Amino acid sequence: MSKVVVVESVTLDGVMQAPGRPDEDTRDGFGHGGWAVPYNDEVMGTTMGEGMASTRAMLFGRRTYDDFAGFWPQQEDNPITAYLNRVQKYVVSGSLHEPLPWRNSTLVGGDPVEEVARLRRAPDGDLVVLGSGVLVRSLARNGLVDEYVLLIHPLVLGTGTRLFGDHEVGALRLVDSVVTTTGVVIATYRPEPVPEWPQAGGATR
Repeated sequence: MSKVVVVESVTLDGVMQAPGRPDEDTRDGFGHGGWAVPYNDEVMGTTMGEGMASTRAMLFGRRTYDDFAGFWPQQEDNPITAYLNRVQKYVVSGSLHEPLPWRNSTLVGGDPVEEVARLRRAPDGDLVVLGSGVLVRSLARNGLVDEYVLLIHPLVLGTGTRLFGDHEVGALRLVDSVVTTTGVVIATYRPEPVPEWPQAGGATR
């Protein structure tokens, strides 16, 4: 079976919005776009490149796909562009229609949870999700995220869309970590059952 691997840049307070460019996502007046760029270094590039070696396909929500498709194909002579152009891309959307504009892109129709579960049953290679916060939260609620690779930046923004929303409960087990020269912790987690914890009055949940 394939793994669904969520790869996200986040701040210490969990913000995932617009890490790459000032104009990437300005919803709700977000003015800190591009916050992750100053922290890029060779360690990060090497580590993430090694992780992509096992990727069978990418999985996108509509908004992240639109953003990537409008930006990366125009970045000539960039190895990331070459990789993204080449890899198979599955797009979960109820509003887009085929043919999709970016080559090697396939629309995931029907119930997205059922369709991702079907893609996950393929025998080998990872399905990697970038951005796509709404999709990630839906997959997580349905037990379809096998691994999180979180690039945790030493930065607090205080505003912006967070990876995990309010009232979401989950437990993760750390299975690997790398620290870059700029202080970013690249942490790999796998979901596990939420432990019991004491409640008020001595009761357990």
